[in-house]
Amino acid sequence: MERVEAKILGRDYSLLCPPEEKEALQAAVTHVSQLAGKVQGSGKVAGNERIAIMVAIQIAAELLTLKSPQGPLGDLSVGEFKRKIDDINALLDSAV
Repeated sequence: MERVEAKILGRDYSLLCPPEEKEALQAAVTHVSQLAGKVQGSGKVAGNERIAIMVAIQIAAELLTLKSPQGPLGDLSVGEFKRKIDDINALLDSAV
């Protein structure tokens, strides 16, 4: 397992994940941290718990938009999405 250290809203978190998921987890931490900073910076929401709920709602809305029938991933299952990413990566690797 790999350790990912995160700091969100001034609090430290230590997360474990398989090595192949470390990059994605770091990207997720960065995304959450940026959203939390924006919510906190707006001054409209006080308290880390409320900020965390607002961030969770924003991320859920992003996901649902992607998965909606009108969204770019509306007609894809998770497995199909992963296969498309693998296909794109293979195409990029062969081009380099």
